[in-house]
Amino acid sequence: MREAKFMPPENLQPYVNTIMVMETNDLNSHTNIPLYADGYPGIMYYTSENGCYLLPKNKKLSELFLYGQTINPVSLDIKGPFKFVVLQLYPFASQYLLDVNPRELNDECYDLFQLDHIDIETYAERLRATEVLEEWVDILSSLVKELINYRQVPKDDQLQLAIALILKHQGQLPIKEIRDKVYLTERTFERKFNTQVGLTPKQFAKIIQFKSSLQQLTEENYGQLLDISYDSGFSDQSHFIRSFKKYTGKTPSEFLQEVH
Repeated sequence: MREAKFMPPENLQPYVNTIMVMETNDLNSHTNIPLYADGYPGIMYYTSENGCYLLPKNKKLSELFLYGQTINPVSLDIKGPFKFVVLQLYPFASQYLLDVNPRELNDECYDLFQLDHIDIETYAERLRATEVLEEWVDILSSLVKELINYRQVPKDDQLQLAIALILKHQGQLPIKEIRDKVYLTERTFERKFNTQVGLTPKQFAKIIQFKSSLQQLTEENYGQLLDISYDSGFSDQSHFIRSFKKYTGKTPSEFLQEVH
């Protein structure tokens, strides 16, 4: 199996966080890809003779779709050989670029062929005409560029600044402090965040806090869960374990047993 991540082109970086590719030629493979809460929606194109299903809903997905914020544990399930490319978007991008209500996207996927202001079929035909992942990246990058030009997305607005602060401080900066920095009242801040991200600021911050703890658990050599709990800003280890189980359906110990 091949997996890779790389930076998007510079002109897409305000909207696209990273680009991911994955493929396998194993005829007998059965791949389940958890979509744990990480704060980022994404655009995905894939090929698979047996399709790609969103679990636990067992929903067959379009070959080109947008996935939203993940709150409850969901996963992508693919049997047999497949290839896919994901453009991981910043949290505001699904509403800004696609005019799709992000609240309806929570734990869900949106068929991009439903868009009527962009000629999606032409992009799909170009994608189907090649099996080269790098060419898929170029085609999807062109799609995002067209969306940016069409929507005339504002740059560095208050919401984008607030999101950047939450990401920078890994969800640990108090929401009131963020509101003060972006000069918004509590009511206006909540409304803007909910409309453009699909979550409350507090929900989003907790997801980013969880994401930080998940990265530490899988990428760093911590001796005890207590270290991760405090480094990630949880009040105690039991609070960390409850939060972790909420987003993954597993305790940290159960999660580590599965990935090792």
